[in-house]
Amino acid sequence: MKVNEKGIFIDGIDKKILRALMEDARTPILEIARNVGISGAAIHQRLRKLEKSGLLAGSKFIVNPKVLGYTTMAFVGIYLDKAVSNPEAVKQLKRIPEVIECHYTTGHWSIFIKILAKDNEHLMYVLNTQIQSISGVSRTETFISLQQQIDRQIKI
Repeated sequence: MKVNEKGIFIDGIDKKILRALMEDARTPILEIARNVGISGAAIHQRLRKLEKSGLLAGSKFIVNPKVLGYTTMAFVGIYLDKAVSNPEAVKQLKRIPEVIECHYTTGHWSIFIKILAKDNEHLMYVLNTQIQSISGVSRTETFISLQQQIDRQIKI
């Protein structure tokens, strides 16, 4: 990995390491080392440099929400009465556990959020009692996802 004024340049070895870990973050370092053809210590060193550069943002286990009963995914465009309402609206949205993403956007909505709910009734409850009661929210527009057809990271 090299860092210059244009950003980060990752070489072929870094790419192999990253691809292996993106496929399965629990892949043993020594297995990656054997596949790449360098020592385990070299893999660790490269990973530390990639983390320090900011390219890697940690690792995590992914919980399957359906196993916990969250079967409805929805996207909600939120219209605010005025732009100055944004910080307080976001503060209130952070308190709603069903809101799993929040984006400040261009276009029709001021805020675009992703919600996981147990079913449509639960979604309606979250919308009516929690989101639409936030000060500054003038109205919402909801889209229910029928099926997530692509789920991936950026290609390395």
